[in-house]
Parts: sequence; C-alpha cells; structure tokens
Amino acid sequence: MYAIIDIETTGGNASRERITEIAIYIHDGIRIVNEYSTLVNPECKVPPFVARLTGISDEMLAHAPKFYEVARDIVEITEGCTFVAHNAAFDYSFVKQEFLNLGYKYKRPVLCTVKMARKLLPGHKSYSLGNLCNSLGIQITSRHRAAGDALATVKLFERILSVDPTLNQIPTDGLHPSLDRSVFTKLPTAAGVYYFHDENGNLLYIGKSKNIHARVLSHFQNSTTPKAIEIRSNTAGISFEETGSELIALLLESDEIKKHKPLHNRLQRRTFYKYGLYSFYIQSGYHVIQIEKIKTTGKPHTVFSNFDEAMVVVHELAAKYDLCQKLCGLYQNHGACFQHSINQCKGACIGLEPADVYNLRVEKALAGFDHKWSDMAIIDHGRNEDEVSVVLIENNVFAGFGWMMKEDRLDNPSQIKEYIKSFQDNRDVHQIIKGFLNSGKALKIIRF
Repeated sequence: MYAIIDIETTGGNASRERITEIAIYIHDGIRIVNEYSTLVNPECKVPPFVARLTGISDEMLAHAPKFYEVARDIVEITEGCTFVAHNAAFDYSFVKQEFLNLGYKYKRPVLCTVKMARKLLPGHKSYSLGNLCNSLGIQITSRHRAAGDALATVKLFERILSVDPTLNQIPTDGLHPSLDRSVFTKLPTAAGVYYFHDENGNLLYIGKSKNIHARVLSHFQNSTTPKAIEIRSNTAGISFEETGSELIALLLESDEIKKHKPLHNRLQRRTFYKYGLYSFYIQSGYHVIQIEKIKTTGKPHTVFSNFDEAMVVVHELAAKYDLCQKLCGLYQNHGACFQHSINQCKGACIGLEPADVYNLRVEKALAGFDHKWSDMAIIDHGRNEDEVSVVLIENNVFAGFGWMMKEDRLDNPSQIKEYIKSFQDNRDVHQIIKGFLNSGKALKIIRF
C-alpha cells in the first residue's frame, strides 16, 4: 500500500520552514483507494515569492487548521503505507520535522519517484515533476498545489509500476508454500478484523484495521522484525471479517484475542489500549496532566493504543487551552519551559500564574473526556451503503453490537436489540468505547 504525497511549504529548509498544504493519495498498486488534502496554517508568514509560485496566501491560511490539528489524520491514513513522493527526501523531511515539533517520531518506508524514474524511465533531459510529466504526456492540473502535484505523481508512479510490476509484488522469499497468493487480491479495503492461520488451521495472529488490504500487505511487505518474519513464514492461510466500523473492529479484535489467545498476540491479550491520560495535583497546587501506562489502580480520562498518538493529543490540549507544556509532561527541563520564553506560556511552570487560574483551564480541557456511561446506541458505518453498525450500551454495560438497515427505527431500543449479538463486557471494552467516543468519529449517538 502506498501513500503518494505532495506538500507545499514556506521555504526549502525543513528545520526552519513550515508546511502550508498537504495532499495524500492512498494507492493499492492498482488504483486510488483513499485521499486526503488540506491547507495547513504554518503559524508564520508566507514569503511573497512563495505565495506567487503556489498561489497560497496568508489570507487563505488564516483559518486553516494548524499541523497539530491534522497530525492524527495523517498518521492514520498513512499507517501501513510506504511514503511515496517526487524528490521524497524533501517531502518526507518536512513531514517528519512537523511531527518532531510535536514530540512524535513519524516513520514510514520511503520510495522516491525521481530515483525510480531515472532507473526505469531513462533518457529524459530533466526529471523534475513538471518536465518529466510533460515528456510522458501526463497532464498536471493546479501545478505547485499539493493535490495537483500529488495526482500527477500518482500517474507517474503508475507508469513506473507498468515498467516494473515487481515493485508492487509481495516478496515470495520466506512465504509459506501453502499460502495461496491470490488471497491478497481478495482482501477488502474496508474496516474489519483479519486472521492468520498456520497449516493446521490454528490461529497465529488476529489484527484489526480500517483498511484490511493495506494492513495485511504491510505484514508481508515490511517484514523486518523477528516476529514479522516468523508470522510471514508460518502463515498458510488468511481470513477476514468486514465490520465497516472501526469501533466494531476494535471490539471484535479484543474479544477474539481473549477467546482464541493466538500465539503472536501475547502483548494484546490483556488490553489493546496501553496508555492513559491521567491527572493529579502536585505540591505547588497545580493540576497536572500526564500520559502514563495503564495502571491497575486509578481511572484515566481517556486511553490510547500507543504513546505517540497520546502525545499528539496532549499537544492539542496544551495549544487549545493554553496549558504549560512542562506541566503536561511534554518537556522535562529545569526552570521555565521554552514556550514561556516566547510568551506562549503564562508561567505556571515557574509559579508565576496562580494555580487556581491555571487549574480552571485544565478542568475545561479534561471535561471533554468525562462521558457519563449511560444507555445509548453508538451508530457508525456499516458494511455497505445500505446499513449502519450499532453498538449498544444498556444498564451501564456493553450489551453487544450488530448491523441494521438505515431505514430501520434506530431510536427504538427494543428493535435495536433484535439485531444485537451479545458480547462480554470488561474493562478493555469500556476503554475501547470511551476512546472511540472521545475521538468524535461516531456517525451518531442515540441516548435512551
């Protein structure tokens, strides 16, 4: 799976300049299966010559989202993908730096269409995107805009794949001889749960993804760790179950792992979510928020599957509610935080801001995570356009999930129950549902 990306920036140096626009086309080696594009507020002025080149002005960017507001989208849509760009070192360095500014280490396998074109499409005078596409008869609309250049890179990449189809193949070395290679072409690009079986049909691994096809391919294309190599060599069969809903994929994966205890899901047998957002008061009276591993005691305000995702959210909270990054655990230095030196922190880190004033903002930041566990139906995407998925909470516990037609009475608990398959309620389920509700991804929430 490939994430074909183009960015526009305020300049050419990733350590000093910022991204102003990003476009991403997710390609499965045959066609585009997903796309994402947005302007990005760089929080600085765009130089006049750059504005003339791209047509992106300060006025256009004034109300665009800042990078921390789109960071999670970029992580999620490119997960399990190879980062592809024309002169990839440039685009990748900027994306990595933007994430590094948030304390996040963004890492993806990288392919450069300049390098591939020089090798597979020799003889061109220039390999700049504009000149190369012109030579190959590839039309570029909206030149020097992220979406236009990214789409041109897609067409160029498809041309490269037509010359060397092996770029899109899963390496056969180390695959189990009984594994039917055609299974990879049958995998859906939808959300769901997938299963790896050994030659006797025993479960080796259970996973979930918003895109089953992309995630499964990533297991077999990027097998560099001992665990990945072992799974690759022992997997003789692959099956899957579409859910349509990311939430149901999470719930089903958790239940299946606990039920079957696959050999390679050791770390996931206990919980999918490993980190929590906790808060406490320090000696000076300040209310502090911190990301910590899930504890057996104490209740987190929300939970996360990995540390990097958690840190992105804390950065968002700090920026939105003017919280001190030092008191949020984002910096470990002595004395004042860096933001205070540039007048972006009110001084809670060194006791200048009254604790009671600062704590009011912390409480506002945390209020959005404190959902009451009431009877409700969480409505999300179905497995096709005619249905929706439903997760039912009843009598303070998780009752189960199912699928209904869109025209069914979704506000009728009795009718909803007819479609619900019961599943076990446990602490992990509560964390999964709470995390999903906090993400704001549900299509609709109906409270009874």
